[in-house]
Amino acid sequence: MLASLLLAAGALWAQDLPPAAAGPVVPAAPVVAAPVVLENTGKPMLVPFRCTEEDIGSAGLTCSEEDPCPVYLELSAVESTGLRIFAAGNLHAAAATLYTILLGSEDNGRTWREVHERIRGAGLDHLQFADVETGWSSGLSFAPLPQDPFLLMTTDGGKTWRSHAVFDEPRFGSIQQFFFEDKKSGMLVIDHGPGASGDRYELFETNDGGETWNIRETSVKAIRIKRAPATPNADWRMRADGPSRSFHLEHRQGQKWTSLAAFTVNLGVCKPD
Repeated sequence: MLASLLLAAGALWAQDLPPAAAGPVVPAAPVVAAPVVLENTGKPMLVPFRCTEEDIGSAGLTCSEEDPCPVYLELSAVESTGLRIFAAGNLHAAAATLYTILLGSEDNGRTWREVHERIRGAGLDHLQFADVETGWSSGLSFAPLPQDPFLLMTTDGGKTWRSHAVFDEPRFGSIQQFFFEDKKSGMLVIDHGPGASGDRYELFETNDGGETWNIRETSVKAIRIKRAPATPNADWRMRADGPSRSFHLEHRQGQKWTSLAAFTVNLGVCKPD
């Protein structure tokens, strides 16, 4: 139920894609998140968010004092290195994605911090670590269609992350799947949507940890990375809980799932100051 709150524009594709603007692909200027530590007391934690006039304008929201725009947290991926735990997703309104969010914990879920600046107009949806130091999270921008896919990359176990575009020029499409066999060798699949002028799907390969990508295959049918596991990490999951309106980060212990942390979905509203 909560997962259905995802940005509608990210789920629908226009049949005729407009031309992309010229210039390098660079995600919108990041907004530095406040150095807030979230304390896990057993109740769902509230990620801080204050909507500004710039947020309303950049997202094209039609919010008013009488009819404000609710803002939601969406967490779509969780991964652990054994030393740290990470959760990735976005902050969004009903009709627009507002920011990426990447949360991290160094104490088995007792406290959480945002480990990368929020990127305006973009979202994150997958996480993978090849070892305890090297990891990636896939993302894309919405303007309003999915475009300009990028990776957040870390080589120090998630202490610091940097954003790196997949393409050197603006392109429509999203990262449908990615998988790294080790810290250097990886593949990813780009889905250009049903309105693409050529083949909808493209398979790319990297041998330098995601710094550069070379095309391997194109197809009108969906492409799957054959060596990728069916689930990124079978011992971790993010579960949407309707009664509490929260996302529960859970760890498998034998046949039992244990909740390590929970995050509130409703973050407040956007309305004119």
